[in-house]
Amino acid sequence: MNPTRRTVLLAAGAAGAAALLPSPPAQAAPRATAALQPYASYWYPDSLPAGSPGPGITWRSLKSWRAATDPDLAFNAASVPLAPRFTPAPANATARSGQTRIQALVSFGPTSGNPSQGSATADYYALTHWAYIDELVFWGGSAGEGLILAPNAPVVDAAHRHGVPVLGNVFLPPVAYGGQLRWTRDLVRKDAAGHYPLAAQLVAVAAAYGFDGWFLNAETGGGDRGLGADMLGFVRELKTLAVARGQRVTWYDAMTVDGGVDWQNALTSRNEPFFQAADDMFVNFGWSTGGLASSGAAAERLGRSRYALRAGVDVEANGWNTSVNWDAVVPTSSDHVTSIGFYRPEWTRNQLPDDRRGPGDFHTADDRFWTGRSLDPTRPDPADPWRAPAVSVADRSAVTSVPFASVFNTGHGLRWYEDGEVVSDAPWNHLGLQDRLPSRRWAVHTAGRRPAVSFDFADAWRGGSSVLVDSQGGELGEPVVVELYATRLPRAVNTVVEVTYRVDDGEVSVELGVASEEPGPPGTPPPYTYLPVSSVNSASRAGLVNGWRTVAVPLTALAGGTLRALGIRLTSTGGGPLRWRLGRLAVRTARETPAAPTGFRVTAAAADALRLAWNRPGGDVRQYTLHRVLPDGTRRFLGATGQCAFHAAGLRPEPGERAARFEVRAVGELYTSSAPATLTHPW
Repeated sequence: MNPTRRTVLLAAGAAGAAALLPSPPAQAAPRATAALQPYASYWYPDSLPAGSPGPGITWRSLKSWRAATDPDLAFNAASVPLAPRFTPAPANATARSGQTRIQALVSFGPTSGNPSQGSATADYYALTHWAYIDELVFWGGSAGEGLILAPNAPVVDAAHRHGVPVLGNVFLPPVAYGGQLRWTRDLVRKDAAGHYPLAAQLVAVAAAYGFDGWFLNAETGGGDRGLGADMLGFVRELKTLAVARGQRVTWYDAMTVDGGVDWQNALTSRNEPFFQAADDMFVNFGWSTGGLASSGAAAERLGRSRYALRAGVDVEANGWNTSVNWDAVVPTSSDHVTSIGFYRPEWTRNQLPDDRRGPGDFHTADDRFWTGRSLDPTRPDPADPWRAPAVSVADRSAVTSVPFASVFNTGHGLRWYEDGEVVSDAPWNHLGLQDRLPSRRWAVHTAGRRPAVSFDFADAWRGGSSVLVDSQGGELGEPVVVELYATRLPRAVNTVVEVTYRVDDGEVSVELGVASEEPGPPGTPPPYTYLPVSSVNSASRAGLVNGWRTVAVPLTALAGGTLRALGIRLTSTGGGPLRWRLGRLAVRTARETPAAPTGFRVTAAAADALRLAWNRPGGDVRQYTLHRVLPDGTRRFLGATGQCAFHAAGLRPEPGERAARFEVRAVGELYTSSAPATLTHPW
């Protein structure tokens, strides 16, 4: 992308991967190679660079890829279908629905260093503000690793759970940073029948891996009109094939119909055919007020939506300190002009100093980026120069079916909890384990002191995080209502809401807020009916699981057939500070427990690592948990995943142990666990 600094960083990412990944042996035995940690796939179109790849990098040709022979397919295939979602009444008077949409280009790691099932660190860009995102691009690609990057399963599963499509990236870099025009020609080469074989390959990859299409970024200069015509034909065929499989194509404003690279920063005659061939176009960062206005008008003359144009906003270096002419894109007094394309919003993680890279600090920064300085989308700060997405774009929700449950797992943590107990004290990340999270963070209503509300990682009911409401040493003189979910949940006579919570400090009355009707104008709180969860709870933990309690609230007396919002009202009764945490929220009619997985097996083995696989049972399955059973009968937590495959590393026999025993359990939507499927494997 222009400017060239972007390509420099991608190339640096390739070099950095050498420190993160092991160097594969020159002639590794199939047994050992198959047991290596799986990573997201990446390719060159066909021909490979001269020389040898760097440590930890594997050069592959997309032309030769086949799903049937892909050893990592089971690890890389998404398990969550794209969820439907809806737009509730906006949280504030300036946010609008049906206008500007947001595309985010995110690099979750180096091209060759995106693990397929997470990794052993909490320092990860655990994106949670999906409610404002229309499309995510899994950004990457470099001349030294590969140019075509497929998103890993954890990112796709998290995005799909929130209703957000995910695109892989095709990056043809500038010549100055390793780009070779032959790779562009490889990509758009036709066969004897006049078709583009690699267009079909891209669609096949997305279908096999379960993501939603491709972002095309052709920046290798030196082409001619013939190459421009071939590229246009390629994009048209890719779009035709993609539509048939429910996939999308985004074009980046770089190559023109002349075959050269000339960023237009607008919709012009030189990139219009590519825009027409694709679903939308990312407009380069040098746009102007007049250029965007004329581009939006031109799109409408073509019969297209002006919001299919994404005005690029580069936040890689400065995040919310980036100077942006917001009125040129999302004016407050008239209709929005185009959509927005954020380049590298993971700045919120990258800008943190090394001693503040914990998940709590990250989410504080990420909330500031997406919600704004007020940290409450219902009351934006008009003096904030950063016009955060929550100020302009209406949030959306994917909470539309029962059973629904959330343990407020953000997809990373300092420990792993199950039912209020620590079962692993190792830090971790796996975005595919992320719950559907509250979209408005944090919408709080009170006539008194406003407490701090955040995801907290010091304790959890399950996963790695809970929601903490903290008066920060002060006294809450008035009731506090925290909005949690906008919903479209059908209600039956036996519908029950379960609330799992803990009082860490103070005394509090807890009520469940349930709305069966839409609020009024934008910015109006949901019209909750409050149902008692408990009259008064204190920090006493007698008879509870580490202080956690679960209360079932029946909705039999509630009017209306659809639940449209869920919240919590807290009333401090002790006259002092309050710390209260929410660990689980579930809406159900019956308790459902999934069947156990079948066919639990070892698919590849090395001295200290195994690849495990199993068959998905029938019914709704959210994820799987894996444990090793030690000779004394204790269970050691190995990890969790949404896929029917797991890579277990660092295995060692216990004293006198001749075979290792493993268990896998299916976890349902309500976080109920199946009976285990077991296997033993000799050392």
